[in-house]
Amino acid sequence: MTPSLIRGRPRRSRSHISARVAHALLGVVVGVLWLVLPWMTINDDAPVAGARTSAAPAEDDSSGSDLVLPVAALAVVLALAAYGSVRRIRRTRSRTTPAAAGTTHVGAYPAPGTQPPLADLDDRSRAALVDADNRLRAFREELAFAEAVSGSEAVSPFVTAAEAAEAELSAACAIRARYEEGVPEEAAALAGVVGRCEEAERRLTAETEKLRGLRALDRDPAAALASAEARFRELTARTAGVEAPPLGDSVTGYVESAKDCLVTATVHLNQTHQAIAADRPDEAAHHLRAAETAISRADVLVTAVTRLRSARTEAARLIPPALTGAEAELAPFRDSTAYEGETYARLLRADAVLAAVRQETTSGRPYDPLGVLRRVVHATAPLATGRSGVLAVAALLVARESVAAADDYVTVHREAVGAAPRVLLSRARLTDDLPRADALAREARDLAEQDVRLRGHPA
Repeated sequence: MTPSLIRGRPRRSRSHISARVAHALLGVVVGVLWLVLPWMTINDDAPVAGARTSAAPAEDDSSGSDLVLPVAALAVVLALAAYGSVRRIRRTRSRTTPAAAGTTHVGAYPAPGTQPPLADLDDRSRAALVDADNRLRAFREELAFAEAVSGSEAVSPFVTAAEAAEAELSAACAIRARYEEGVPEEAAALAGVVGRCEEAERRLTAETEKLRGLRALDRDPAAALASAEARFRELTARTAGVEAPPLGDSVTGYVESAKDCLVTATVHLNQTHQAIAADRPDEAAHHLRAAETAISRADVLVTAVTRLRSARTEAARLIPPALTGAEAELAPFRDSTAYEGETYARLLRADAVLAAVRQETTSGRPYDPLGVLRRVVHATAPLATGRSGVLAVAALLVARESVAAADDYVTVHREAVGAAPRVLLSRARLTDDLPRADALAREARDLAEQDVRLRGHPA
């Protein structure tokens, strides 16, 4: 291809374009001179008596001569604009840089209609977050069963892959959180969420195939089946020994749900035995994975109940020293006369909360120790300076339980939970502000419960 051809279309030479522009300018100049010359002619005729004309023609001549300069200026401006347009088009067509994806030609702006509507991209980013998070949770569940058979050293590469996928998902959640707070480049932010989630799923897809190869479920699922049944029996005994929490508790119904999951696991384990006996390894692998999922969910539910009981026992032990520590944190503000405004309002609120806590814990009526400790932590957090280490321990206990409870709920009901609770939960895990982490996790739990009420429990 010769240098004068780009994309099979002949190019006009620079001299040819310059000649055309010169001709246009010459025509403009000639037209201006033609307009100007009649009024530049000198009238030497002697005045003749009675030859004075009326005032109207004189005014017409004067108005015509006044239009000469504006017309000339307009013509020159139009000519320069045409010349600039020609040069811009010539520079665009003479570029050798390849056209960017989604553009109409080399150097052009993106073609209209190439970007999806913002609403569609928003829905797509939400769906990508949900799919990637569900995929990661399912991968970790299977990883636990693989480790029980093959050992921790064999599954170490898969643990690393899960951590890398979690990092991608956390970045996606952070981008989504900034977008919801008002990121200027909305489309770019949503595209970044989708890209991070797709990368996380790509990693998990590749590692899931390798993990299935390690477990050999489609060739010899007997070892995996024996391990799943052992965990099933152990979990059945644990579930029977767990006392059901009272109504209105945050884990109300968990024990009953765990028993339902164990019934589902029993069905799939029996179907796995039947498929193995009929020499249908693929079907056996499918039912075994379903049984493992049900066992994992039952484990999460039972563990949540026992963990909450332990956290409440620890909270009850921490309440008296936490109250003492809170007083130590507030003492400098009471001794000072310089505080006012917002600080004074916070001090009054903290005193009111501490007084209510003392009355509640000494009344002899039942109370939630974890909830009481949470109130102490949140009331003193705006004024705390770190003088009391017990408040930091209390804040850690409260935040850790809230994050774990929200995570358990999302895990068990993940088919019905949307993107918003997962984003909040990710932010709660990453923040170093413990009261803030507690608040984010509790909000995530509330939104997840709303999603479940709206969409129903998973089948």
